Amino acid sequence: MQHRTLNEMEAVARVTPIGADSKRALRRERLERLASLLDQHRGPLRLLSRIEYLPESERFALRGDNTPLTVAYRDPVLRAQGLASDGLGDAMEFFDLSLGEAHYLLCDCHVVGAVSSRVLAERVRAVARRLTVREIWSKACSMVRAWWPAGSEARVR
Repeated sequence: MQHRTLNEMEAVARVTPIGADSKRALRRERLERLASLLDQHRGPLRLLSRIEYLPESERFALRGDNTPLTVAYRDPVLRAQGLASDGLGDAMEFFDLSLGEAHYLLCDCHVVGAVSSRVLAERVRAVARRLTVREIWSKACSMVRAWWPAGSEARVR
C-alpha cells in the first residue's frame, strides 16, 4: 500500500470531498427544509392512517389531502431536488426515512384528528438531528484522539 497526499491522489483519481452532498447531510437538509415549511404552514394537518398495517405496495402509494407530504410537494425546491409526489413511498425515498421514522412522523396512531403543523415541524427536526451509530462512533474516536497522549504508539481508528 502506498501512502500519498491528497494532492498526489488528485492526479490519478477524482477526489470528492464529503460535505453537503453526502447522503446523511442531504437527508438532514431536506428534513430541515420540510420542518421550515411546516412551521410556515397555517392551520392543522391530517396524518396518514394505519401505515404499519398496509402491505408494502399499498403503503408506497398511500397519500392524503392536507398532510405534511402535500406541504412538502407544494414546495418547488423539494420538487426540483426530486420529490416525485406527495405519496408516502416517494417521500420515504426522498427523505431517506425508515418505516419507523415515517410512522413516527406521519401516522395518526397516537393522534385523534388533525395535528398542529408546528408540532410536526418539531418532530421532523428531531428525526433530522438524530445521530447515526457511525456519527456517534466518529465523535467518540475524535474525543479519544484528543485525549490520548501525543506520540503514543497506540492509535484509535
